[in-house]
Amino acid sequence: MRIEQAIRQSLTNLIPDDLGVDLISAGAVGDIQVDDERARVTVRLGYPCESRLEALREQIRSALTPVLEGRALDLDLAVRIRPHRAQHDMPSMLQVANVIAVASGKGGVGKSTTAVNLALGLQAEGARVGLLDADIFGPSQPVMLGLPKGTRPEVRDGNSFVPVMAHGLQSMSMGYLITEQTPVVWRGPKASGALTQMMQQTLWKDLDYLIVDLPPGTGDIQLTLAQKMPVAGAVVVTTPQDIALLDAIKGVEMFRKVDVNVLGVVENMAVHICSNCGHEEHIFGQGGALRMSREYEAPVLGSLPLSLRIREQADGGTPTVVAEPDSAEARLYRDTARRLAARLSLTREGRRPFPKVVTQH
Repeated sequence: MRIEQAIRQSLTNLIPDDLGVDLISAGAVGDIQVDDERARVTVRLGYPCESRLEALREQIRSALTPVLEGRALDLDLAVRIRPHRAQHDMPSMLQVANVIAVASGKGGVGKSTTAVNLALGLQAEGARVGLLDADIFGPSQPVMLGLPKGTRPEVRDGNSFVPVMAHGLQSMSMGYLITEQTPVVWRGPKASGALTQMMQQTLWKDLDYLIVDLPPGTGDIQLTLAQKMPVAGAVVVTTPQDIALLDAIKGVEMFRKVDVNVLGVVENMAVHICSNCGHEEHIFGQGGALRMSREYEAPVLGSLPLSLRIREQADGGTPTVVAEPDSAEARLYRDTARRLAARLSLTREGRRPFPKVVTQH
């Protein structure tokens, strides 16, 4: 019992960077069994972190070895992603554990580029991920995912869509259902209905996270998502400009009014690094997102550079995380993705849906 307490105390002092809290407080420590020869410790992380697992394993071993009094350590460290609470305790979708909304108060802040790279970042860290392009009027994800014009989802049973696979992601977009020559002139209710249809009639398969790339603003589409779909968390994308931050604040407040957990803010185009001389310049200002995060208790999950390469890679259909997985920019996206998932893992577990009952005749 004394050794077990010493183990728990040591784990109380171990705070992974992505989590920001210790393993005990995060509820990540399971069984601890100690006998004369060995100690068996189970740790279950609630977020994907494949690139950090081995380093964390060594951290845990280093922290525990001094208190084991010569015993061998059997460390069972793994990731287990669960559904987390959605607004108003709605049950999660049948094949989707967690829906994450990526939003912005205004256009032009790089939200869609951020959304696709965050989805790919979560996947690179070991999660099963889908991407829903909810911008009914200006879908851009088919281009960013590198899919050829005219790509259409397979239709099953006359009313269900099979997600289109791209870079390992399951994806769905209004861009798959209309042509460039078919302008979308729907009014709010019909557009909201299209989003509901794509969410509910897409045959998502065993997803840990579904990233929803929302249109900019705080209108009908956003409210439909908040009212009809179980959203485990929202991420607001902004730039350091004062006007963009004001709109981002509106987005944070909207989600909180409808009981959606705001996981944090992503500051895009935060700094420009000259490709010739390496000089750093904060073209759109500096520190605004951090000030906003303190006032609204929405942490800055990541700060991303203003980069021609990021834009060109997204426009070319191979986003940064897959185009240059070892680049500094790709690492920033993966770091941001881990932090948002880690923050979500600290919220309480959500309700699971009742399985469909099939009657055989």
